[in-house]
Amino acid sequence: MVSLVLTHGATVNQRCGQGWTALHEAVSRNNTEICEILIRAGAAINPPNTYSITPLTVAAQQGQMRALCCLIGKGADVNMQTCDGVTALHEASKNGHKEIVALLLTKHADANKPTNTGLLPLHFAAQYGHHEIVSLLVSVTSRTRLRHSCVSPLHLAAEHNRHTVAAVLLKTGADVNATLAHSHSIQYADRRATALYFAIANCSRETAEVLLNTGASVNLDPVSPLLMAVRQGCVSTVSLLLDRGADVDARIPSYATTFPAVIALCMNNLPLLKCLLDNGCDAVSCFSCAHGSGPHPASGESHIRTVGRNGHDLQNDHLLSLNCCETTDRARQFCEWISTPVMCKWAGPIIDLLLEHVGHIQLCSKLTELLDSREEWLPVKRKSLSPRTLLHLCRLRIRTQMGRERLKSLTSLPLPDRVIRYLSLAD
Repeated sequence: MVSLVLTHGATVNQRCGQGWTALHEAVSRNNTEICEILIRAGAAINPPNTYSITPLTVAAQQGQMRALCCLIGKGADVNMQTCDGVTALHEASKNGHKEIVALLLTKHADANKPTNTGLLPLHFAAQYGHHEIVSLLVSVTSRTRLRHSCVSPLHLAAEHNRHTVAAVLLKTGADVNATLAHSHSIQYADRRATALYFAIANCSRETAEVLLNTGASVNLDPVSPLLMAVRQGCVSTVSLLLDRGADVDARIPSYATTFPAVIALCMNNLPLLKCLLDNGCDAVSCFSCAHGSGPHPASGESHIRTVGRNGHDLQNDHLLSLNCCETTDRARQFCEWISTPVMCKWAGPIIDLLLEHVGHIQLCSKLTELLDSREEWLPVKRKSLSPRTLLHLCRLRIRTQMGRERLKSLTSLPLPDRVIRYLSLAD
């Protein structure tokens, strides 16, 4: 039928509304017989459509091997770019067509042609999780080109939780602590810089573990990755970061507080708060108040923004932002934060858990007022007023003497199980 309409004068390079020619259509169906008929009739080999997409790009995108070989055999340009700078190799890498990537490379496809945004085929393969294609492209990709791109393939793998890709990249020499280009980093409110932070911010725990096992630092980002992990509400990720040396008392750079910021980020997530306290988070600072038992000055709602368990900031999406300015001229106290309308409904259980990690303390008038506001919280108030047992005080003293690093490896110490349970606050 194609031959028939051509013999009756059909224009072989006629375009449809999207700019496709008949050759585009034949390639998309992997029909090499029709491709041959069209080419013999004078069809252009590299006709770009509206978006500069050639038939060869279509074949690479859709994994049409026979059509691709036919076009290359007829002289199609394997390095022709679309209006966005995308090549056939980009498309094959993005869509996971390993055999086509391998063929294009043997036909001198350039793995170092960037898109208009500076991304190479290796970036595409890493982002979409095609680790076998990543292995093919690493050896033919210029390290210089990678250094001049705005983001590394490792960052993209971390962002999209491609832990297998991350492992391949690291094994082939990627720098686990490479930081994002400043021009790209400033696009994020928290100024994130490392692949580890990207992994944590996108709940990519598997990739975070791969990065940490390869030596990723927890101290290179302006905002601690631990703060982001706490914000996400994932106990296992928080434990992982603490095991690798993250500072449990890390602060939010844009908000001054007299108590650890991780406590504010926990909100009503008591298991996560317990994990942090068990790992040495400073609970005593929560009960240090400049006003003590005296009256507190009247103030508006705390400017410290609180985050729910789903990871969303309840008052603003820029809790960890570095470009927000604190509107107060002093550090916010725990009693002020816990008294806000958002937090006060969880005050009792939070204070109760904090009391398990401190010795003798005295509640300030604001915390006392909070506990008096609900009848079910009165046992918590009585607990704060009662003398702490010698057993509890000894435990706290021993934990302090041991230090945080030893506490992290408590279960591996040559101690009886009962002592380990005692020191880990399990009993």
